[in-house]
Amino acid sequence: MFHAVLKRNTGLKEVRNYGIGGTRIALQTGNRQLPKDDFRDVNSYCERFDKMEDADLVVVFGGTNDFGHGDAPIGQMSDRTPETFYGACHYLFTGLIKKYIGKPIVIITPTPREWDDMDFAINDTVIHRSLKEYVEIIREVAEYYSLPVLDLFAYSGMQPKIAESKAMFMPDGLHPNDKGNEVIAHKLQKFLENL
Repeated sequence: MFHAVLKRNTGLKEVRNYGIGGTRIALQTGNRQLPKDDFRDVNSYCERFDKMEDADLVVVFGGTNDFGHGDAPIGQMSDRTPETFYGACHYLFTGLIKKYIGKPIVIITPTPREWDDMDFAINDTVIHRSLKEYVEIIREVAEYYSLPVLDLFAYSGMQPKIAESKAMFMPDGLHPNDKGNEVIAHKLQKFLENL
């Protein structure tokens, strides 16, 4: 994954990956017609960031699973609890700032994905969502806390809606392959060097 590439390319002594595939930033409500996944449903970023060890730098890369198979409502900018996506971003970012006070915290937006507009059924109501909406919320909340954002949605150079780009970087239309992880690691390294 990109963190291993970053470690190799920079000579960092230690890089810890707290990511759990398929988890979301926000708490899950169980209101969406999705297969139940107890492990992922109870391991949102908001439920586990406080268990992370001390660090000199924190990088948060998430949001695509909140869009793709999360069931928390979007909420609004004034939310501060992890039950909505807005609130979860506030909860996570403020929690990280307090835990790692004075240390750099970098937020990474999701990369584009092949299916970035969807209709969801939540409590018998159909709701249209786009990945861009989630990306904009991540940027808005990070800006509120003056956290730097590496915007891979806008600047990754990987677009799975173009067949050649999809084949080279994310053959399933979502998950970066080795080449895609190289791109992410390179972008992150350059971003960190400019902080």
